[in-house]
Amino acid sequence: MYNLIHIMISGQRKKHHKRGYKATNNTAIEHGDTHLENPGGQMMGKKSKNNRRSEWMNLYLFMIVLVLLFLLAYVFKQFVFQQYQVDGYSMMPTLQNNNRLIVWELPRTWSRITGHPYIPKRGDIIVFTEQHPYGPSDNTPEQLIKRVIGLPGDHVVIKNGSITIYNKRHPKGFDPDRTLPYGKVIGTTQVDTNVVLKAGQIFVCGDNRGNSLDSRYFGPVPVKNIIGQLVLRI
Repeated sequence: MYNLIHIMISGQRKKHHKRGYKATNNTAIEHGDTHLENPGGQMMGKKSKNNRRSEWMNLYLFMIVLVLLFLLAYVFKQFVFQQYQVDGYSMMPTLQNNNRLIVWELPRTWSRITGHPYIPKRGDIIVFTEQHPYGPSDNTPEQLIKRVIGLPGDHVVIKNGSITIYNKRHPKGFDPDRTLPYGKVIGTTQVDTNVVLKAGQIFVCGDNRGNSLDSRYFGPVPVKNIIGQLVLRI
């Protein structure tokens, strides 16, 4: 009898133990589900953080590109191209008052980098800075636009309304206004002049010879004062 009761009690304990085990398992499973949900939440949190990082990175990249574009525009404006507006009538009829111009500055920039002087071609239209436009006593620098007539080493003579250039290639002289294409619009050149250009000097004139402040008045222009060459008129 005792053995039978002991067996029955033991059986009930085993059943209770099994039920408890199952309950524990169920709880473990529920806890396991919660545990599985938490990593999912952590993954969603990580994704959210990654998205925010990606957004910040995109913003940083955008700002960097924007700054680079501004720097590139500044470099182009300062060292490659420059825009000017004609003020006056000294280059008529080639250039009109208020014409907008694009000036090519890269050769001047390159000459400063390399240390070699930038020498334009005869007949080029250039923008340059004249330190004393109205004479040696004037200290108000101005940016002017004129045509290159004489190059370093040339002997420039203006007489009887025309220009004659003497150099090693043309010892007997030649008139650039009559030999270069631009000369078709040039009239007579007043103000007698006789000057030999040194190394690093050029002689410039406006196309409107009767109404132009140029090398006939303020003398040769140092090539270091050249800003750039006209490449486009708007």
